Amino acid sequence: MTEPEFGAGLWNFAAYLDRYATDGYGPARSTLEQIELAAEVGDIRWVDLNFPFTEGVSLADVKGALAAHDIKAIGITPDIYLREHAMGAFTNPDPAKRSSAMDIMNAAADVVRDLGANYVKIWPGQDGFDYPFQVNYRELNRLAVEGMRDLANNHPDLKFVIEYKPREPRTHMFWSSAPKTILGIQKMGVDNVGVLLDFGHALFGGEPPAEAAQMLIDEGLLWGMDVNDNYRGWDDDMMVGSIHLVEIFEYFHVLKINGWEGVWNLDQFPFREDAVENAKLSIRFLRAIHRALGTLDSDALAAAQAKQDALGAQRVVQDALLSSMGA
Repeated sequence: MTEPEFGAGLWNFAAYLDRYATDGYGPARSTLEQIELAAEVGDIRWVDLNFPFTEGVSLADVKGALAAHDIKAIGITPDIYLREHAMGAFTNPDPAKRSSAMDIMNAAADVVRDLGANYVKIWPGQDGFDYPFQVNYRELNRLAVEGMRDLANNHPDLKFVIEYKPREPRTHMFWSSAPKTILGIQKMGVDNVGVLLDFGHALFGGEPPAEAAQMLIDEGLLWGMDVNDNYRGWDDDMMVGSIHLVEIFEYFHVLKINGWEGVWNLDQFPFREDAVENAKLSIRFLRAIHRALGTLDSDALAAAQAKQDALGAQRVVQDALLSSMGA
């Protein structure tokens, strides 16, 4: 098997706030400082960057920092979920706010071209609703689908990926599941919009991540992925493999048997932990998963699955995992 390439969202190396530690869990870090920390990990070859960059950091600065560490940009994530767009980016009731969000996304598209990144990643975290009767669902659907269609048509030479999530910061995000996102993309009628599947978002939304991956692959829409872990009740963005070891193994097994090749990208928020060590341990675990995929008895697993033999399948999986981890 080809060795995987590893990446990370730069936010893995940022400083964090929440509604309790409103003064933050550490000093703020610039885009360039985040790139420096990503480089310290040693195995990260790709990064997803927030846009706009932090104050005082230019595109030339970012290009220089990436080149100095032999790191490439996999994606650019426009900040369309901050205070200005608290009522939504695509679905905001104010046309001026929808327009300003589109301006940010168009500018992010230009950065993708300049950096030679793979895609513009759209995480419309504020698009949705919070209360019953708050929105007209048909109008919400129209604005979300037409807005993404317009963005894609503005840049037919680029790829866009939607990162869906069930909730947070809204109680109900519009792009909330794999099936709903597939349906929305099909309604757009464009060929340059796909999906970035966040393993933790699938868990959080009650989807088996491997099943969601297969669904997206079958539709030709799995264009990127993020990996992490959580307890299913919230998007905890914890170290990958820290909780759902077997499910992350199944997820990567589905990617392997479908011939999916892409960057194994970290999306984690080490609020109180050392960000570099957090990434190193995650990649250490992912390398073990990669080894286990190489030792998995595919024929025995297929035979067990043909009979829907749960215990037989689990034995095959345990044999691969335990041997790859030195047990």
